[in-house]
Amino acid sequence: MLSASILLQALSSENAPTSSLADLCDLQAPVITMGGNLQNPEFGDGSFWPVLENGLLIGTIDASALLEQAGRWHQTVREYENLIADAYNPIITIDTNNRIKIFNQAAEKLLYLSSDSVCGQVITDVIEVSRLPEVIETGQTQSTQKVTIGGKVFVSNRAPVYRNGQLSGAIAILQEISELESVSQELEYVRQLNTQMDAIIESSFDGLYITDGFGYTLRVNKGFERITGIPAHEHIGRNMADLVEAGFYSRSATLLALEERKTITIPLDTQTGKTLLVTSNPIFDEDGEISLVVNNVRDLTELNQLQRRLEQAEGLSRLYESELKHLKVSSSGQFIVRSIRMEELLKLAIRLGDVDSTVLITGESGVGKDMIADQIHASSMRHKRPIVKLNCGAIPGSLLESELFGYEPGAFTGASVAGKTGLFEAASGSTLFLDEIGEMPASLQVKLLRVLEERRVRRIGGTASVPVDVRILAGTNRDLIAMVETRQFRKDLYYRLNVVPLHVPPLRERRDDIAALTEYFLHRYNNRYGLKKRLTADVIEIFLDYHWPGNVRELENLVERLVVTTQAEIISVGELPIMNGIKIGSSVIKPLKTMVEEVEKALLVSALEQCRSTYAVARALQVNQSTIVRKLARYGLKTSSSIKGLTC
Repeated sequence: MLSASILLQALSSENAPTSSLADLCDLQAPVITMGGNLQNPEFGDGSFWPVLENGLLIGTIDASALLEQAGRWHQTVREYENLIADAYNPIITIDTNNRIKIFNQAAEKLLYLSSDSVCGQVITDVIEVSRLPEVIETGQTQSTQKVTIGGKVFVSNRAPVYRNGQLSGAIAILQEISELESVSQELEYVRQLNTQMDAIIESSFDGLYITDGFGYTLRVNKGFERITGIPAHEHIGRNMADLVEAGFYSRSATLLALEERKTITIPLDTQTGKTLLVTSNPIFDEDGEISLVVNNVRDLTELNQLQRRLEQAEGLSRLYESELKHLKVSSSGQFIVRSIRMEELLKLAIRLGDVDSTVLITGESGVGKDMIADQIHASSMRHKRPIVKLNCGAIPGSLLESELFGYEPGAFTGASVAGKTGLFEAASGSTLFLDEIGEMPASLQVKLLRVLEERRVRRIGGTASVPVDVRILAGTNRDLIAMVETRQFRKDLYYRLNVVPLHVPPLRERRDDIAALTEYFLHRYNNRYGLKKRLTADVIEIFLDYHWPGNVRELENLVERLVVTTQAEIISVGELPIMNGIKIGSSVIKPLKTMVEEVEKALLVSALEQCRSTYAVARALQVNQSTIVRKLARYGLKTSSSIKGLTC
């Protein structure tokens, strides 16, 4: 095809050139021909050019028309060149020798190269990764190929260029898609997020019901369908007001939330007979308008059933825990119980460990009140700290106050220069067992009452009170009610201590325990002293008939005495000592004076085993303390013979 530049050069020359028919046809210009053998035609002003074929004039062409069309071609070419140069997308073309022909401004900016410096160069010398040479080789179009250039992502479309049916080169047009890639990634993230949100919403056991800011239903989850029994398609797109009017629900939490513009929680009924607890949460947009309402729905029927099951499970758990504690106590050997009364008492003591109430433990001397106190403490949350015990009858009243409350340095004559911490402070966070509380002086009862009510203690000689966290257990073998009536014990303190009364029965009222206790004590002392003593059946029968005024403590002391004093391996009735003036199983007659002395001595020995001081022995035997001292000297008995830990 004749180029526009050659054509324009020919047209601008002084003598218009002639062209062959083939060239003219290639130009696709309007041609006017004249047939015949024209030798010397006159062409007037030169507006017509001759057309020759083998030196012969075969026609003419309108030069003015050709010139006009050439001008239009020239303008079109310039427009195309400007279009390519100013195109937003990088455009690169090469010829069949892989040399760059066009390198527009966008390509210059992308690769930081000028068109003048690269045009005419082989494309792979400029862009090593270019695949335009492949297009020249194959003549095939390569569309939508993703490439990365200069850290940016492009889509490259590469195609061959044909002229007159012949391959004349190749063109590559690049489209940057970095932003599209970013948007695509964001869309993928949103898609994944939506998938996760869908999974969360559908996996919720509670019902979820979502409406727009006008109360129209957007979505319900499977949990809501399960709870209400109403399929989702009966809700989607419908307004809550319409659903209430249609009888689906007795009322709507959504409408209340929209009206009051705050979170609303209400119960409501459904047409399927379910009672629901619905919490509606309005969600506000940037303009402060409600865009969504998210409803959380729970089945109150299920909740009530679960609550009852939970209460049953907790009750069983407490029962099993109590039984386990009881089994643990029973297997430990600390308590030997066979009687029903003691079984119930032990279970009650274990249950009292679950609370912090004050307990008043009553019972005769020797029944094991301190062991019951130990069990209550061991079953409580305070068991990690040791229980603190005080026998109120074993300490003079003048010293009892300082033992309980402590004192500041120099509080009184003989006081330690470092002061002293009282038992209330020492037992803070634990349990304080006040045994023989009936022996506490009246003046001290007032101070004890104040501590129990205020839960604060002030040391002797101090000015500041200290808070204490102490659980109080009290024990006594005296009739406190009678003492209250005779004003020996404060009524208000009695009721303050008697929150939970617990009475330990004497051994004579639980004879089922006697044989088991006897066997237990016999085994204990045989192991302690490396012996193998046994008791005859007659001895056990006598034990069962005996009234045991000293209770378990007396039984334990008697078994130990028989184990260590008898020579025979089998202990028979004849080995039994006098107990409370009676020679059990013996019919030997002795002089009255001898019998009186034996009984008196036995009484003193028994009293010393149960009491810590001669004052306590005198009170128990109801005689003067001086009489006790004199008789102890007469029989060669000493107060130190009392067994540690036993009190009267």
